[in-house]
Amino acid sequence: MNSIRFSLLAALVLGGAAPALAIQAKSVRDGIAAWQRSDYAQAIAIWRPLAAKGDPDAAFNLGQAYRLGRGVPVDLAAAKGWLEKAARAGHLDAETTLGLLLFDSGDHPGGIQWLKKAAERGEPRAMLVYGTALFNGDTVTRDPLMAYAFVSRAAAQGLEPAKSTLSDMDAALPVEVRRRAIEIALQQAAESPAPGTKAPKQAAKPAVKVAAKPPAPAQLEKPKAAVSTAQAAPAPSGKWRIQLGAFSKRSSAEDLYRKLSGSAAISSHQPYYEAAGAVTRLQIGGFANRSAAAAACSALKGRACFPVEGK
Repeated sequence: MNSIRFSLLAALVLGGAAPALAIQAKSVRDGIAAWQRSDYAQAIAIWRPLAAKGDPDAAFNLGQAYRLGRGVPVDLAAAKGWLEKAARAGHLDAETTLGLLLFDSGDHPGGIQWLKKAAERGEPRAMLVYGTALFNGDTVTRDPLMAYAFVSRAAAQGLEPAKSTLSDMDAALPVEVRRRAIEIALQQAAESPAPGTKAPKQAAKPAVKVAAKPPAPAQLEKPKAAVSTAQAAPAPSGKWRIQLGAFSKRSSAEDLYRKLSGSAAISSHQPYYEAAGAVTRLQIGGFANRSAAAAACSALKGRACFPVEGK
C-alpha cells in the first residue's frame, strides 16, 4: 500500500532594580498583552523569570518566541529547551509544538514521543501527524485502524490537511476497517474530548499558536472553544504578505500551502487565496512590515517568493 503524503503543520508550530521587581510581579497574561501590542521585548522580560520558576505557559511562550524570532534571535535549540520544559509539565500545546519541531527537523522518534502524548489528549495537529505515522509505519508499528481513528478525529475538528489525508485513507482502506476505526474514534472522543470542549481551571493560554484555528467541524467532535483575546493572541495581523505563485486552479494553491505550512517561517501565518482573473494567487500574510515578509521569503529557500502589501 502506498504511503500517504502529508505536510507538517509546524506547522506547527514567543536595567535596574525597580523595573526588575515590577516585571517579577507581573503575570503570563501581562506578557501576552505586551505580545499583542508587538512589544516582544517586554513580553519576554515578563515571561523569562516566570518560566525559570517553572510556569509552563511562560515556558511555552518563551519557546515560541525563540522559534519565531520575536524579541530574540531565532534559536531552535533554545526553543526546544523551553518547549520541553513546558511539555514535561503537561502543557498540551508545548507537547504538540515540540513534537512537530522535532519531527520536522528529522528527529522522528523524538517527535513521535511527544506527538503521541498530545494525540492521546485529542490535539488535532498531533492526531494528524501521529495518525499518518501509524498509517505509514514511520518510526512506529504500522496500524491503519488506529491511524484512521486519529486522522478522522483531526478532520472532524476542521483541520484541512487532515481532511485531505483522510480522503487518501478512504481510497486505501476497506470500508470495514474505516467503520471500526470510526467506532474507536467516537470512543476516544468521549474519553479525551478535543481541547477546549471542557473548561477545567488552568493557567493563562499561550500567546502564540503553531497553526491557524480550524474552521467549523465535520462530524465527530465539537470545535475547539474560542479563547478570548485576554487569554491568547490572535494570528499575526500585519498588512504585509508573501506571494508564492499564481495557479489556474485554487486546489493547486492549497496543495502548495499544505506542503510549505510546516516551515517555521510561515507556520503561524495565514494563507490567502486571491482570485485574479482566471488565476488564484497564493499569499501568506500577517507580517508586520516588508522586511519581515522578505525574511520569510529568504527562509523558504528555492521558492519563487516576493513581499506584497495586503489589503
